[in-house]
Amino acid sequence: MQKKHYTFALLLSSGLAAMLLIVSMLWGKKELFLCLNGNLGYMADKLFEYSSYLAEGWIWIPYLIVMVGLFKKDISFILLNFLFSTLLTQFAKNYLFDTAMRPMASGMDSSVIHTVPGVEIHTFNSFPSGHTATAFTLFIVTTYFFPSTYVFAIGLLYALVCSFSRIYLAQHFPLDVAGGILVALLTIPLSIVARKKLNNKSF
Repeated sequence: MQKKHYTFALLLSSGLAAMLLIVSMLWGKKELFLCLNGNLGYMADKLFEYSSYLAEGWIWIPYLIVMVGLFKKDISFILLNFLFSTLLTQFAKNYLFDTAMRPMASGMDSSVIHTVPGVEIHTFNSFPSGHTATAFTLFIVTTYFFPSTYVFAIGLLYALVCSFSRIYLAQHFPLDVAGGILVALLTIPLSIVARKKLNNKSF
């Protein structure tokens, strides 16, 4: 199976996570957030509100149904990605970074934060972004199974839009998005190793 697109997805995701981490630390996570959270108008409000739904936990259900149907022999690998992505995100949110506050509860002046009417703003369990972890895990796993430039482009667009929506909707800092990408990057190798152990064969 051609792994060029899969490898590029890993490299691109790693680069984006590194960039967000470095800029957040050097410039400040609040400053970078405000730079990316600006009001882009009604159409953008709706675009990012609805695109954010596409990276919620429920999206795994139709994804798993389709992927397991197409790649039955790889069912353990596909399910392991779901399991590790979920466990890593929840463990980090609730135990490692349980005091991390989201933008609206971080002490920032709420008047300078753009919010979208009708979108519930969360205040705690900020790091990492679970939506981002889901979006980038799906993107990378999909490029593994479908070595196509078209699939790569659509998957990358999906991951970027869903992840940016979390900043635009004032739900996460860019630093949290970087954390979500890192979760995805950890999920893939962990799933590969676990799959090897379970099936006792090379992958």
